[in-house]
Amino acid sequence: MIKLKNVYKSFKNTTVLQDINLEIKEGEAVVLSGVSGSGKSTLLSIIGAIMKPSSGLVEVNGENIVSLSDFHLSEYRTSAIGFVTQSFHLFEMLSVKENVITPLILNKLTQKEMLHKRDEAMIKAEILHKSNQVVSTLSGGEKQRCMIARALVNNPKIILCDEPTANLDKQNSLKFIKIVKQLKESGKTIVIATHDPLISELELVDKIIKIDEGKIE
Repeated sequence: MIKLKNVYKSFKNTTVLQDINLEIKEGEAVVLSGVSGSGKSTLLSIIGAIMKPSSGLVEVNGENIVSLSDFHLSEYRTSAIGFVTQSFHLFEMLSVKENVITPLILNKLTQKEMLHKRDEAMIKAEILHKSNQVVSTLSGGEKQRCMIARALVNNPKIILCDEPTANLDKQNSLKFIKIVKQLKESGKTIVIATHDPLISELELVDKIIKIDEGKIE
């Protein structure tokens, strides 16, 4: 499903990723493991088409996303990818339900379809009971579940998580893990960049890819 071949990424004179060769099958849960600055977040961003590699091939479902136009890249990010990050990037003064529905606004859906998708995503993320609450008043764990709902609202096949438990206590980390387990059981392909052993040691993880100084060990 996801295939990277000879991927390099440089910023000015600094090489962040070196000769990355990686294949992730559909429905797998994969952990990108490494210390801060190892390149795992950059690799996640390349898979999610937030940034392009300096060189190399990035295929998703047989399509080379590196060669896509900006319009098609935006379409790919919206329809195929769900992002969960440690910085929530939510609209703080809007309600949970208003945040969750935002990715659907430009889609050609009826209002009924949009509301159904919104509510379905909030149920999966276990945040429906907070749907009318303003995001700025939520706890850290609730904000993350709001972000998960927004990531799921377009029913993407791939979920990318960047240090998802970095700002959570153990109780909320376990809630996140519960949701990830359910997503894997539903057939989602999940890639998690983390150095949290709580996630790396989970039975649901199919493989751990260790990254050090931009290289896969």
